Amino acid sequence: MLMADNTGIRIIYDGDCPVCTQYVQYMRLKESVGTVSLLNAREHPEVVEQLSVAGFNLDEGFVGEYAGKTYYGPECLHLLALLSTNSGCFNKINAFIFRNPTATRLLYPVLKLGRNTLLRILGRRKING
Repeated sequence: MLMADNTGIRIIYDGDCPVCTQYVQYMRLKESVGTVSLLNAREHPEVVEQLSVAGFNLDEGFVGEYAGKTYYGPECLHLLALLSTNSGCFNKINAFIFRNPTATRLLYPVLKLGRNTLLRILGRRKING
């Protein structure tokens, strides 16, 4: 499941969610993370299955694999904020909010509700539903 060489980060997200897609595309990660691999979960059901077996539900949170560890939901969001640069307005706001683990844990359910509402409005199914 983890990247074989552990020299980069792999982010597994919901490609049918416009907010999720824009978030991972606008995130500027520091050069020190190495390769950034963005994986649309909808195009890789085998990865979704592997993550599901490992206890990760991609309808409840996205996943980041970095430095031999798997980060899920708010922990993944917090990790990305820590690894991102401070360049650009988006990254500055993202870092200001989500580098605080408590704020991230408190805000993540609101973000998840927004994602689920947006998918419903757009007529898109959840990944596992």
